[in-house]
Amino acid sequence: MPQTSEGPPGDNKERSTNRKNRGRVDILRHTAGRGGKTVTVVTKFVGIGLAEKEMLARKMQKACGTGGTVKEGRIEIQGDKRAEVARILVEAGFQPVFAGG
Repeated sequence: MPQTSEGPPGDNKERSTNRKNRGRVDILRHTAGRGGKTVTVVTKFVGIGLAEKEMLARKMQKACGTGGTVKEGRIEIQGDKRAEVARILVEAGFQPVFAGG
């Protein structure tokens, strides 16, 4: 069977995502100062405005089924929802990194 220069059908999607790289963001899990409750925090956004952060926060809240907010340039989602948040960030073109403990 002859091989073509094109990859598998899903390969084009991966290439377009790589071109749309919007930088690294850190995903943290915080409990300190919150009465023992866990919060997932997304930080280190570069070149993204408040309106887009709020839109991402709403997407994350809906996907996780929890509340959240945008404070001081970072997104906070209630609960330990790091996996769901990372998936949404990858879809938006970011490179999420699990940082901290």
